[in-house]
Amino acid sequence: MSMLTIEDLRVRVRSRDGMRTIVDGVTLDIGRGEALGLVGESGSGKSITARTVLGLFPRGADVTGRIEVDGEPVLGASRRSLTALRSRKVAMIFQDPRAHINPVHRVGDFLTEALRKHLGMDRAAAARKAVGLLADVGIADGERRLRQYPHELSGGLLQRVMIAAAIAIEPDLILADEPTTALDVTTQSEVMAILGDLRRERGMAMLFITHDLELAAATCDRTAVMYAGQIVECQSSRTLPDRPLHPYTSGLLGSRPSIEAAVRRLPVIPGRPVAAFETGAGCSFAGRCPMVEDRCRIEAPATVRRTEGAVACHRNEELVGALPSEPTVRSADV
Repeated sequence: MSMLTIEDLRVRVRSRDGMRTIVDGVTLDIGRGEALGLVGESGSGKSITARTVLGLFPRGADVTGRIEVDGEPVLGASRRSLTALRSRKVAMIFQDPRAHINPVHRVGDFLTEALRKHLGMDRAAAARKAVGLLADVGIADGERRLRQYPHELSGGLLQRVMIAAAIAIEPDLILADEPTTALDVTTQSEVMAILGDLRRERGMAMLFITHDLELAAATCDRTAVMYAGQIVECQSSRTLPDRPLHPYTSGLLGSRPSIEAAVRRLPVIPGRPVAAFETGAGCSFAGRCPMVEDRCRIEAPATVRRTEGAVACHRNEELVGALPSEPTVRSADV
């Protein structure tokens, strides 16, 4: 049984112009102990997809489809069931720790709240547990850190505190929403190493949201690529960087800076990213795709499961192994 199953998830939110679609038919699953990377441009619907797993969606949103965590349904669940889900089975690591840790409360208050409220620990036992959690994420002198306020800690330390809070309830599934975005490269590497070690030691599954395809490939077992509220490709993280199945994935890979390729100008995907509510009847990527055909503009492609993975593209048969994964414009005299 999968740890997380999402099937045909659609999320529409209220706006001045009526209801707008922001997630459009997402289907994915994560096995026990597996890590799945969810990659895509800003506004593609990655974060709202993760938040719906916890039943966190905007007020007045219309949410349909199926979400199950360890076989238990999320959509339509009672408030009591959702509280149990958030306090026992699923934890979330948010992108900006300073926006999610109360600045007027000490770090110790933040870390011990769940231990006391949901696990029934007394204050002393919760504090001892919190010190151990800080040690697990590489923070020494835990007793002193518990007495400090968030503004006294660096961004890297605060993100480690967020990870410690997430693993405090010993969840089966972690939702990591771009947890390294605001960190420098060295700290990013340390945080991801901690997450990877903890996940393997505790057998946790993880949905890892990121803009960085290389980071997803290094961290996750599989990678799903999201565009305009839809999953356009999903395959093994080992093979995706070298053999993309979808033109959008190829464009993302080709626009990466490389120390091996000398380019006069970094290749970019033409046009601008679109949200799900801006797409027409055809393929959501048709307006930016270099492989577009007339059919792509009028008919949305179905998701096809292949040996290499799953892809939503009308031309998937002919494009297998033909899409570039590196910059195609090179210059030796740069």
